[in-house]
Amino acid sequence: MDTTDKYFHPVSGFDLPRFAGVPTFMRLPFVGPDHPRLPDVQVGLIGVPWDSGTTNRPGPRHGPRQLRDMSTMIRAQNGATGVRPFEMVNCADLGDVAPNPADLMASMTRITEFYRSVLDHEIFPLTAGGDHLSSLPILRAVARGGPVGMIHFDSHTDLFNSYFGGTQYTHGTPFRRAVEEGLLDPKRVCMIGIRGSTYDNEDRDFADAVGIRVIPIEEFHARSVPDVMEEARDIAGLKETYISYDIDFVDPTFAPGTGTPEIGGPNSFQGLEVVRHLEGVNIVGADVVEVSPPFDASGNTAFLGASILFELLCVVAKKLSHSQMT
Repeated sequence: MDTTDKYFHPVSGFDLPRFAGVPTFMRLPFVGPDHPRLPDVQVGLIGVPWDSGTTNRPGPRHGPRQLRDMSTMIRAQNGATGVRPFEMVNCADLGDVAPNPADLMASMTRITEFYRSVLDHEIFPLTAGGDHLSSLPILRAVARGGPVGMIHFDSHTDLFNSYFGGTQYTHGTPFRRAVEEGLLDPKRVCMIGIRGSTYDNEDRDFADAVGIRVIPIEEFHARSVPDVMEEARDIAGLKETYISYDIDFVDPTFAPGTGTPEIGGPNSFQGLEVVRHLEGVNIVGADVVEVSPPFDASGNTAFLGASILFELLCVVAKKLSHSQMT
């Protein structure tokens, strides 16, 4: 049953070819901060075109633009689950946070303020990054009522303390800072897919010390996706939980367009499957980060990222529509 305002339905490919028109996330209406329909939005898709936390291969600042373009391929219904999210909740493209590319700290302040405004309007934030440092200022807004849990898909923990002799804000440190700032409850954090060569054990030692559950890729492959995700849901529990999805969770065969790829990861189907098993989690925000268009001219990495965003949207729409009915 369609319970949404038709204004918030995406443009159909039967009405306007997918290669035509101004690209927005999933061909949804653009609703800026002064738009009269902003109070009616329930799920807002947001771009964070910022990669000042990158320490090696830059490019995720261009991610939101390519994700918008590739997301024009998204249609009305999830072919696997049957969910029709645009008929369950009012969705809109809220545009991009405007970073200050010359000032990392100022950019994080801008990001946090943008998300606080979104949450003040009681809009669920679904984010396209941006490098993984973007998650820290978003969490500063999302966790303003107290620490949240997190289910984190990645090939890296992003739990390091500092880079280059003391720099504490990089794409390898956001969740260390988030724990220290009381934004994350470490005992309700599960990190899935961790792999690759390492500098040392600092990040894993920190995880063990504070109670973060790390599921390395070897364990992921030895178990089934439903089994791994059942544990992740148990760890998150019933309290508020954030979802952070680094595209390098997926093997670079399927997602080469990212700054720090690691071989041996899940395939693209498994990359979608893990999201479908998030149903039942009390999700209060989610992001897909580290899509770097310069490293994949084909756009396939961005298409995978857009598909993951759609899977997240389907889970969130089902949760929100159920909450409305009860």
